Amino acid sequence: MNTLTSSLESFFLSVTGLKADLSVAGLWKAAQFLITLAVIYIFFKIISILVKRFLINKSSLQTRHIVNKIIHYSAVTVIVVTIFNRLGINISAILGAAGIAGIAIGFAAQTSVSNVISGLFVITERAFKIGDIIEIEGTIGTVQAINLLSVVLKTFDSQYVRVPNETIIKANLINYSHFPFRRVKTELSVSYGTDLRKVEKILLDTAQKNQFCVADPAPSILWSAFADSGITFTLLTWTKIEDFGNLRNSIFIEVDERFKKEGIEIPFPQTDIHIKDYPQDFTGIKPAS
Repeated sequence: MNTLTSSLESFFLSVTGLKADLSVAGLWKAAQFLITLAVIYIFFKIISILVKRFLINKSSLQTRHIVNKIIHYSAVTVIVVTIFNRLGINISAILGAAGIAGIAIGFAAQTSVSNVISGLFVITERAFKIGDIIEIEGTIGTVQAINLLSVVLKTFDSQYVRVPNETIIKANLINYSHFPFRRVKTELSVSYGTDLRKVEKILLDTAQKNQFCVADPAPSILWSAFADSGITFTLLTWTKIEDFGNLRNSIFIEVDERFKKEGIEIPFPQTDIHIKDYPQDFTGIKPAS
């Protein structure tokens, strides 16, 4: 038994550089240390649960996410400091060395530092929150997480997209969920000779009867141009954020059905060719010079 204990102490010393105490008193101290770590973990876990219950109906999902991150990082910091003290490592010396090394690391990690600083601006600015639908540099998705280094999006085709915070600060950002209503633009055209006032009346009536179209803001018509194949215009309707896709699809079908019922033609590009009458002896072949 003594030989096994000595072997374990030698192995621990060769790996960690610290002398292990495998006596009964030493093992009891080790057990106390592990219990201390477990108590710290459970304490922060309970704090996290209590805070989550307290904030669940009093704050946004983004605020709860940030608070959970703060509690998590605090728990990790306390556990690391406790381990260092148990091992007899001088934290002050490490912090001093980190300050010197930080200068060199800073030059090598300028992008990460920039993303962290940008992340603080993203969090404090509150231009969007978790669950919002946003567009950044052509990428559209739902915000899944707001971290110090990046923002995580889930696109509509279930792709995971990580956008650095520095990009968010510099780019033009569109938040489709910021306001409660969103406009749907349905671009159409009718043939020349169509009664435009009748078209307006039919379209507005169709929009008002659509279950996903809200009354305020009211639907409207914006005439665009006298184009080559017909008169173009846009039907502007409004809906709740969650019903955007439903209104966009249903209004297409309902307008098409109503136009067919009313006999209104939706034109398509076409070219008319007119052939002149020529003398019967005309061959279309020029004589040789």
